[in-house]
Amino acid sequence: MTQQPFSRPGAIDLSALKRPAGAAPAGAPAGGASSAPAGGSAYSVAIDEANFQTVLEASMTAPVVLVFHSPSQSPESEQLARDVATVADEYDGRFLAATIDVDAVPQIAQAMQIPQVPLMLVILDGRPATQPIPGAAPIDDIRALFNQLAQQLTAQGIAGRHQPNAFGGAAAGEVGEDGEPELDPRYAPAQEALAAGDIDAAVAEYQKLADANPADHEAAAGLAMAKVLQRTQGADLNAARAAAAANPDDVDAQTLVADLDMLGGHVEDAFARLVELVRRTAGKDRDRAREHLLGLFGAVGNDDPRVLKGRQALASALF
Repeated sequence: MTQQPFSRPGAIDLSALKRPAGAAPAGAPAGGASSAPAGGSAYSVAIDEANFQTVLEASMTAPVVLVFHSPSQSPESEQLARDVATVADEYDGRFLAATIDVDAVPQIAQAMQIPQVPLMLVILDGRPATQPIPGAAPIDDIRALFNQLAQQLTAQGIAGRHQPNAFGGAAAGEVGEDGEPELDPRYAPAQEALAAGDIDAAVAEYQKLADANPADHEAAAGLAMAKVLQRTQGADLNAARAAAAANPDDVDAQTLVADLDMLGGHVEDAFARLVELVRRTAGKDRDRAREHLLGLFGAVGNDDPRVLKGRQALASALF
């Protein structure tokens, strides 16, 4: 599965796809309900013509992961839909898995010009937030993708969550009395600081959470990503890459580009750059490069397959 940078600006508006509940285009099959393989999940929904608009509106609060599958065209896509629903459940509302059986509701796939199944598309604010992600993938790769997207949500201060089992009636994200998305109270100060652009305050708030509970993996990942943001404030990507190319053994130049790669979603590139830096350097420079790489591992998460691969590469570089 290719890495997917998580981006809000410049997305394609899907508002033309919205229809009043129950309104189906001419020629659409009657009934329309999808036999989605995601039953039993607290954060999944089978898409049909009646609820499609509501699901798009739910993406104004938190991301929706659309999964296009077909039992007739691609039997393996059914497992993908089940796995995406399983992984969405693990994030307690940060994502909603929306499965679309193109056999049952072909008009939606046609309207969105879906070229193949299986295919995933992440929607935020009613618009695509990533490029389409084609093909089936093992559940570990899906977890890695969700982990990357969750980090980028945290870095951007996007804190809304979907309500469990919200569909079947109207769908909505979790909101407070003022109608705004309700923040998880543990992370609210840090996320509000990120949203306000106060990176230093966000680092301090995440540090408090990590110190209070070293087992809080989300706080640890948030702290690591906030530190990446802190280190890259005001950095110019082109200038940073030029400096790194001109000074291949300069630890500061190489770690800055690695941080920028992380923010851009190029996790494996960041790891590879620092592994090679460890391989080339010695003494204090090698220690600095290794410690920086370990910090990026913490930002991604120790269970991520890319981290496991990166640790193996680091061990090879060291020994």
